[in-house]
This record gives sequence, C-alpha cells and structure tokens, in this order.
Amino acid sequence: MSDLFRYVLRLGDLSLVLGQRLGEWVGHSPALEEDLGLANIALDLIGQARLLLSYAGEVEGRGRGEDEIAFLREHGEYLNAILAEQPNGDFGQTIVRQVLIDAFQLELYQRMAASTDERLAAIAAKSVKEIQYHLRYSSGWLVRLGDGTEESHARVQNSLQALWPYTVEFFAEDELDRAMADRGVAPPLAEVQAAWAVRIDAILAGLQLVEPVLEVYLPSDEKHLRHRERVGRA
Repeated sequence: MSDLFRYVLRLGDLSLVLGQRLGEWVGHSPALEEDLGLANIALDLIGQARLLLSYAGEVEGRGRGEDEIAFLREHGEYLNAILAEQPNGDFGQTIVRQVLIDAFQLELYQRMAASTDERLAAIAAKSVKEIQYHLRYSSGWLVRLGDGTEESHARVQNSLQALWPYTVEFFAEDELDRAMADRGVAPPLAEVQAAWAVRIDAILAGLQLVEPVLEVYLPSDEKHLRHRERVGRA
C-alpha cells in the first residue's frame, strides 16, 4: 500500500464517514431548515469523498472504484479520524463535532490547495469553498446555542468537553504525515494545528464556553487504528 494511497484514503474516509453521520439527521432535525442544511453539508462531504476515493483507486492501481473502496471494507480498514464517527447525540453535540472538524478541514485544505500533487490541489481548492460554508453554518449555530438558554449552553459545553480529546488525533503526526509534508503533498501538521487553534479560539471567544485542556496523549502508532464496528459493512 503506497503512502499516497493511504494518505488520500485518510482524507476521503473522513469526509465519507462524517457525511454518513450527518445523513442520519435527515427527517430527524429540530426544524425543516436544519434538516435541509445538514443534508446539504452531508452531500458536499460525500462529493468530496467521491473525488478522493476515486483518486485513491487510481493510485492503488487495482481497478477498484470509489464505491468498492467506500463500502466493501471492514471497520478496521477505514482511516478516518475517530471524531467523525462519534454518535450524533443531540443537535448541540452534532454542531460541536462539526465545528471542530470543519475548522480542521478548512485549515488543511486551504494549504493543500498548493500541494505538489496537482490532483489533490484541485480537490482541495474545490473543497475549500464548500467547507467555508460548512463552518459558517456550524459556528453560527454554536454561537446561537452557546448564547442561548441555560440548557443549550450546558449541552454544548458538555459536548465540547466530551469531544475535544478526539481532536488530538488530527495533529498527532506519524510517519505518513511527515512523508507527505516532506514531499510537499500535504502541509506540516504543526502549521495546521496552530491555525486551527486560533480559529477555534476566535469562535469560542465571548460564548463563555470553557475550552477543555487536552490531557490525552495519542501515540502516533495508534493513529486511525481504533475504529468501532459502526463504520464497517452491515
């Protein structure tokens, strides 16, 4: 399995799994407008996953298309960040999860648009426009919930506390991350992390939401290897 194939698979799996998670809200959102909003974001993510997994299949060279790679794997073969597969919970928990991932993807893809891999650069440039909308939507709702009732504030604070530790995986650099950065395929994760932290701080500022302290250390050899069966085939 080539480094490029594994890296593109990581990117594609993140969008794929998060898109599927958001799709679970269709028909169950708190209002019709949010039903449509989350469905549109889910479709964007599935579209990104299609581009990335199709490219992964070409890199792999085994004749597998996007559908085979997306759906004919077992749960241990998915390489998405664990945060993406966490249960939706209530609407506030979904919003917190979305803000954390949207901010990460935006900082990553803005930089990846200058990738030495022309195909990835093109996918990233297209995706940035979509992710900017995703973050406007999710951060807007976080502000409304964080500044809302006592209950809505408490719910998103609890969700932030519960989901925050998973963000360490975004920036736990492993050999594959270093190899991609050395080749100019992907940006250095330290650079992405610094920009992500600034963006998240700006979103949380004024909401009286307490930013959790990361106390979880993720060894690099465990990255993307702790998936639940919920992301595998039924």
